[in-house]
Amino acid sequence: MVTLNLNGKNVQVDVADDTPLLWVLRDTLQLTGTKFGCGAALCGACTVHMDGAAIRSCITPVSSVAGTKITTIESATNGSDRVGAAVHESWVKHDVAQCGYCQSGQIMSATAFLKSLPRGKQPSIAEIDSAMAGNICRCGTYVRIRAAVADAAKAIA
Repeated sequence: MVTLNLNGKNVQVDVADDTPLLWVLRDTLQLTGTKFGCGAALCGACTVHMDGAAIRSCITPVSSVAGTKITTIESATNGSDRVGAAVHESWVKHDVAQCGYCQSGQIMSATAFLKSLPRGKQPSIAEIDSAMAGNICRCGTYVRIRAAVADAAKAIA
């Protein structure tokens, strides 16, 4: 049995310690916003936050996150997280999503990045590109992603 602090609540899951967090979220807890992409931490579709930092849940054993705070897309964009809500709003405003498959991971990476900046700092294009480099969008909406991140940064300043 593993206890997780997930989206602000403690939950217990009866899974093997080496089960990837992604499968605990999707299969055990039915939180399907986090996506499976590559299974090797290369595409970013499975991005969640651990204590505020973006991590790839597809390679993270559930036992390694016990005692940390895990946040998924379901919580980051529900309005209770000011930065996550601003990112989500900006994503809609800039019509970022095409197929949408990678977008939860993109939003989670953008939210972690913006939270890591000093309050009021406006990131450069190079900083945005660097922060988002680990997320792949097969539809190629990178220009819109960049614009949405920059716009969200202005909104939370």
